[in-house]
Amino acid sequence: MPRYELALILKAMTRPETAAALRRTVETLMERGAVVRDMENLGEKLLPYVITKHNQRHRRGSYFLIDFYAAPSILTGLTNHLHRDVDVVRPTVLKKDTQKSSQTCCGTQQ
Repeated sequence: MPRYELALILKAMTRPETAAALRRTVETLMERGAVVRDMENLGEKLLPYVITKHNQRHRRGSYFLIDFYAAPSILTGLTNHLHRDVDVVRPTVLKKDTQKSSQTCCGTQQ
């Protein structure tokens, strides 16, 4: 299974509400067969611009990174599910590069 990273922005909420939204997200991943490897809290920050989602205007958001392994076939359903979640402001799934490059910064090989 390929490795992915979910960059998740949740709306600004209290700590228990944020924990519940994260639990829902991780449970959704695992129900679809994903293996969650790591989760990182990047904190609550001011959004770069006002984002309107589910008829609400968001100026602040909680940023999270979730590292997981999953079959590529579940990604479409997962992103659709996350876009419908009222607590999620912006979900972005990125494929992580599993191969390390043998090139240095100047383009020469070692």
